[in-house]
Amino acid sequence: MKKTFIQADQLLEDSFKLAWNVYESGFRPNYIVGVWRGGAPIGIAVQEFLEVLGVSSDHIAIRTSHYSGIEQHNANVKVYGLNYVIRQLESEDSLLIVDDVQFLSGKSGTQDVFFHIFNHLHQNGKQVILTSDKAPIDMQDIEQRLLSRFKWGLSAELQNPNFETRVSILKNKLYRDGVEIQDEVIEFVAKNINSNVRELEGAIISLIAQSSFNKAEITVDLAKEVINKFVKNNRREVSIDYIQKVVSDYFQMDIQTLQSKTRKRHIVQARQIAMYFAKKFTKASLASIGSQIGRRDHATVLHACKTVDNLSFTDKQFRKYVEDLNQKLSN
Repeated sequence: MKKTFIQADQLLEDSFKLAWNVYESGFRPNYIVGVWRGGAPIGIAVQEFLEVLGVSSDHIAIRTSHYSGIEQHNANVKVYGLNYVIRQLESEDSLLIVDDVQFLSGKSGTQDVFFHIFNHLHQNGKQVILTSDKAPIDMQDIEQRLLSRFKWGLSAELQNPNFETRVSILKNKLYRDGVEIQDEVIEFVAKNINSNVRELEGAIISLIAQSSFNKAEITVDLAKEVINKFVKNNRREVSIDYIQKVVSDYFQMDIQTLQSKTRKRHIVQARQIAMYFAKKFTKASLASIGSQIGRRDHATVLHACKTVDNLSFTDKQFRKYVEDLNQKLSN
C-alpha cells in the first residue's frame, strides 16, 4: 500500500477543516475519542477548534495493541482507555451509532467494553443503532451475550439504491459541492455504478477531478472513460464467506465439509487454501479467519498460509489449484 506523508502544519490545517465541517453540520459532540497514536493530535486539534467556537467537549485518547513480541501477534486486540468514557457517560448522551459491528468478531476486549456501553445506554432508555453486512444470526466469533442484545431491536435489511435513488444521491451531492453537471451525465453514472453509495460518490468525485486536471468539459464521453477506469480499479470486496463458497465449489464439496474436522488430505488442503486467500483478500485477523473457517485458532491459519506457500513451489498440481482460485477471486 502506497503511503502519503504530510507535514505537521498540513495535519493541523486538515484537522481544523474537519472540526469546521463538524460544526457546520450542527453536531455538538460531548466526547472526542482519538485512537493513539495518529488520531490523538487530530482529536486535540478538533476539540480546541470547537472550543473556540463555543462548543465544549471532553477528549481522550485510547490505545490498542496486539503485539506480543517482534513480529509476533496476539490473537486478540486489547483496547486501553475506554473505561473512562464508560464512567463519564451521562443520561443526556442519548444515541450510539456503530457502523460495521461485524468487525468486533474475534476481539474479546473490545466486545467486553462495548457490552458495558450498550447496557448503560439501554438501561437508561437510550437509542442504539448498529449496522452490519450480515444478520446477527450469521455473525461468528461474537459473544452470545452481545448477539442476544443485537436481536432485541428491530432489524431491517438495506438494499442497494435503485436508479432513481442513485440519481437523487448524485444530484444532492453535486448541489452540496456547488457543482453543475448535465442530467444525461448524472444518469449515465447512476446507470453504470449500481453497487453502493460509496462507489457512486467516488465515481462522481473522480469525474470532477479528471475534468479539473485536464480542463475538460464534463460530458458523457468523459464519464464513460472515467467509469471504465473506476470499475477496473475498484474490485468487488471479497468476504470470507464468499471465499469459502468459491473454494468449496471448486473442489466440489459443501462448506460444511470444508469446515469439518476431518483430516482427509484433499479436504485439509481445500481448507488451508481458503484460509490462505482469506488472509490475502480480506483485512480480517488470523483469529477471525480461523474462527470463521472451521473454528480454528490463529496458529492454524498461520500454518495453513505457510503450507500453501510451500506446496505452491513444490507441487505442480497444487500450484494450479491456487492459480485457478486466485483468478476466480480476482475477477
